[in-house]
Amino acid sequence: MSALDLTIIALYLLFITWRGFQEAQTHNTTDDFFLADHTLSWPLIGLSLYATNISISSIIGLAGSGYKTGISVFNYEWTGSVILVLFAIFIVPYYLRHQLITMPEFLERRYDSRSRTYFSFISIAINVFIDIAGSLYASSLFLKGIFPEIDLYVFIIGMAMVSGLYTVAGGLRAVVITDSIQAILLTFGSIAVAAIVYNEVGSWNEIQQQIAPEFLSLIRPLDDEVIPWPTLLISLPILGFYFACSNQYMVQRVLGAKSIDAGRKGVIFAAALKLPLLFIIVLPATLGRIIYPDLANPNLIFPELMLDFLPAGILGIVLTGFVAALMSSIDSALTAASSIATLDLYKKVRPGSSQKHLIKVGKVFILVAVFAASLWAPFINQFPTLWEYLQAVLSYISPPVVTCFIFGLFWSKATANSSFYSLILGGLMGIFLMINNYFYHFVPPIHYLYSATIIFIFSSAVMIITSIFTKNKVKHSIPGSVWQLSLTGTLSLSKKNPWYRSYQFYGALVCFIIVLIVYLFR
Repeated sequence: MSALDLTIIALYLLFITWRGFQEAQTHNTTDDFFLADHTLSWPLIGLSLYATNISISSIIGLAGSGYKTGISVFNYEWTGSVILVLFAIFIVPYYLRHQLITMPEFLERRYDSRSRTYFSFISIAINVFIDIAGSLYASSLFLKGIFPEIDLYVFIIGMAMVSGLYTVAGGLRAVVITDSIQAILLTFGSIAVAAIVYNEVGSWNEIQQQIAPEFLSLIRPLDDEVIPWPTLLISLPILGFYFACSNQYMVQRVLGAKSIDAGRKGVIFAAALKLPLLFIIVLPATLGRIIYPDLANPNLIFPELMLDFLPAGILGIVLTGFVAALMSSIDSALTAASSIATLDLYKKVRPGSSQKHLIKVGKVFILVAVFAASLWAPFINQFPTLWEYLQAVLSYISPPVVTCFIFGLFWSKATANSSFYSLILGGLMGIFLMINNYFYHFVPPIHYLYSATIIFIFSSAVMIITSIFTKNKVKHSIPGSVWQLSLTGTLSLSKKNPWYRSYQFYGALVCFIIVLIVYLFR
């Protein structure tokens, strides 16, 4: 790397920290700090969701899996886009009209405090030990490949400090603004690398002669080790629903929308932004097999391409985009974990706390969370691959949560006891399958995506059976399903806006593009 590249990265880090502190004087309430006082427009929401979704761990994971197994890893992205469109149409207005601040809050208002407390602890653990720690680990590997003489912990601690500082200072508004900048930089960098790869490998006919057909197919066989095709129908949508519709890490941006229309359009914008990732990250990494046929570590395919082909200056900008992606995922997880710890746990213990005091507690927890994640990050190296760590752990943990949200949103007869028992028994089923698959084989090991489906079906059975034989003792404070909330105009076009400005049109357009992509790369 040249001095110019290093200067560009250093200036960007200084700018991001300064921008966070610029927002430090504007926080008077928890709504302001955690939800940007409901002032977020749809472009900011969309760009921030996109930047948060495509963290450096996702980039390295997607690219590494693309190089090793082909483009089938993109199935996570297009199924996620479908879930985002459905989220925008049906669930976003429900969340915003009931002025939710956190996702565990929904479980208490729909069920009771037991479900809220359980999910609060689960959410914090996922944010700290998966989202933040995974991003720190991925970035440290990435940067250590560039500066091999520097210890791994130096990168982890350095990036954690920068992200933690501007998140503490600026709250959600600073996070969303910096995420929007980072999304643009990241996209520019990925396009630059992709253009170089396409230029190097030649025409599509030449590509097909050098890459095995299965590496260019999204639909994989029943016995595929990565993503067998049946998992596209249930397993991936389960993970997608958790990530898009119930994870504070993502939903917090939508909760800060200035209007329902802004929230809906922002989510659909994010769904659209995910689709080009096939062409700017996954496919270029797969084609990297032509340039580097014997790469020892698939996770380093993108860094290899960047360092070998990008000129000075451009390399600095692209690396800045990758550093930005790291901080985007960290700051998002920090604000999510902090809001849950403060509003769902601490406020329960100290209900009389002032707004200023709660903001201070939230800032303290941000520092605690980033410290804990920094300690855990190096241990991720003990798992087979980063991508398996990120996806497999969620496959065992998230299905019971998804069950409670889906039934709570769409079935008015779901009871408080059914939610709590689904979380507890579904969680125990997840622990059993995790132990069986990785440690002691009580039954033949089951693919972690199939395991997610089994846990979801089991949790759903507990939910339905328990709901039939129990009744709610406490009346919930929000409607028992989205159907009880007025959805007039949800699918019909508004007379105020022409069709080309409606969220329905753009949602349908995103779905059409998804169908086209899957058909072309089937």
